[in-house]
Amino acid sequence: MLASSHGYGFVTRFENLTGRNKAGKAMLNLTPNARVLQPAAVASVEADRIVAVTSAGHLLAIPASDLPELDKGKGNKLIDIPKAKLGTERVVAVAAVAPGQKLQVLSGQRTMTLSFKELDEYLGGRATRGGLLPRGWQKVDGLAVE
Repeated sequence: MLASSHGYGFVTRFENLTGRNKAGKAMLNLTPNARVLQPAAVASVEADRIVAVTSAGHLLAIPASDLPELDKGKGNKLIDIPKAKLGTERVVAVAAVAPGQKLQVLSGQRTMTLSFKELDEYLGGRATRGGLLPRGWQKVDGLAVE
């Protein structure tokens, strides 16, 4: 799964990432001032959940089947960031969590672990705002899957 810091992303196959051209290939179209986030490996589009977290502490979990599978492009909106806040708020990280796996929310020196079942609290529709993380965990540095 590829995503940008402005909240857009899509699922793609590994074959689409390789190219014959020596000069390379444009995979992800970015909006101005956006940057590419670290890709997340999706094991099963039917069972996995895509988790996105913003710098303001909003976390959203959506079924991976809600995202389109594209060869290249901008993708669809994963999580909503209001246009007024786009200058100060951005998507920090995305992750793909399979059933049975746990998500670690990294905040400074601390980590909060959420099971697949606990992600139900943050489950929502694609392109919604998501749930706010508990106080003290809203400054997120990244996500990890174990």
